[in-house]
Amino acid sequence: MSIPLLINNDSVTTDTLFPVQNPATGEIIYHCTGATVAEANRAVDAAQAAFPAWRDMKAYPRRDLLMRAAELLLARKEELLAYQCEETGATRQFADINFTMGFNLLKDFAARVPTIEGTVPAVTHQSRGAMIYKEPYGVILGIVPWNAPFILAIRAIALPLAAGNTVVLKGSELSPKCFWALGDIFRQAGLPAGCLNILYHRPADAAEVTNTLIAHPAVRKVNFTGSTHVGSLVASTAGKYLKPILVELGGKASAIVLDDANLDNAAACCVLGSFMNSGQICMSTERILVHRAIAEEFRQRLVDTAEKMFGKDIPAPVLVQTAAVARNHKLAADAVAKGGSVLFGDADANEIGPASMRPLIIDGVTKEMDIYATESFGPTVSLIVVDNDETAIALANDTEYGLSAAVFTENLLRGLKIARKIESGAVHINSITVHDEPVLPHGGWKSSGFGRFGGSSGFDEFLQTKTVTWAE
Repeated sequence: MSIPLLINNDSVTTDTLFPVQNPATGEIIYHCTGATVAEANRAVDAAQAAFPAWRDMKAYPRRDLLMRAAELLLARKEELLAYQCEETGATRQFADINFTMGFNLLKDFAARVPTIEGTVPAVTHQSRGAMIYKEPYGVILGIVPWNAPFILAIRAIALPLAAGNTVVLKGSELSPKCFWALGDIFRQAGLPAGCLNILYHRPADAAEVTNTLIAHPAVRKVNFTGSTHVGSLVASTAGKYLKPILVELGGKASAIVLDDANLDNAAACCVLGSFMNSGQICMSTERILVHRAIAEEFRQRLVDTAEKMFGKDIPAPVLVQTAAVARNHKLAADAVAKGGSVLFGDADANEIGPASMRPLIIDGVTKEMDIYATESFGPTVSLIVVDNDETAIALANDTEYGLSAAVFTENLLRGLKIARKIESGAVHINSITVHDEPVLPHGGWKSSGFGRFGGSSGFDEFLQTKTVTWAE
């Protein structure tokens, strides 16, 4: 079986194939068609040809079409969940969360279609007038990863389409069937040919295909979700061609546990935030910063909670590739060699399965350890004891990243004061660092990116401003 590309509503297969593995078993589950430069150009050309008619479609028919896609998405839920679990090793619970977030976002932005409006400002001259329009860009290139394929792909599809743009989506080669299914759903909903085109490619073709897509004259804006390293390459290429770009990148989220926190809630949120989807979320909790006054009591509750949620009686989490397991074990070994200790888990454990790994909590982490600054993107979290609020804030900010953070306290005013001082795109008080919903702007500070998905500001990312004046 070969998974096709979707270009101009046609299923496209070629002789350029690559294998897709099930990370839980290491077995090849099927092969997938890989896009080359020819298919990349063909996809953008199709999107450009479809743009005028989609741009000019009235708001309510466009809204209704996106709503039909949401209905079909829900009808095919079990099929999509199976694809994510098989391709990425995700649990059904996390796949369900990912699916539901994408479903809600699609409905939310379908409903926003009729709300696009400009303004009529007062101008200085009595005999003159002006209007400010909000209009779509044209072809939007979306590049999305494997770890949460439905929410990340749907936001890269639904926001641009709702705003009147057409889309070329380049999905990860690790989970191509997830992206194919989304394209098929929009096709089934009646989306006109060319409005959404789905590509993936062999790893060896990544640079050539990506550069071709960004450089194509018809691509007017790029949105990218993924690692900071790759994001910097994509952003630099977009800059070369003067293309605006929206990027959401890596993170090193801190959860600050204050001395007046509800420790049971804090422990549960820290464990879940650290180990959900095997820690393979850009918002995952990477550091737990706990006040010294409660450190001993919190350690015990943290360990007890981790054992209940992710202990030896629970199947070991599966990571998407064996390299991710090796990276996390290396970070843990370096920390232990430099004076850290394993508070929970076994740094030397070998699990059945090529890419499985039990969660680790590393205590006593210091700046000399690699894990202090490096995003683990796996089930490994650092525990650091702090003496006061200011030290916790300083450590939370001592990172190149700034995507998400959490603060645990029973004093809301204290939590809000700390939140104002944390250099992050989001701070969640008494909740996990992994948080996103359609009405909220989502994105990072510093090396975690710029621009926003979600909310009115996320919608505005896919609309450009035009000023029209007239004289009587």
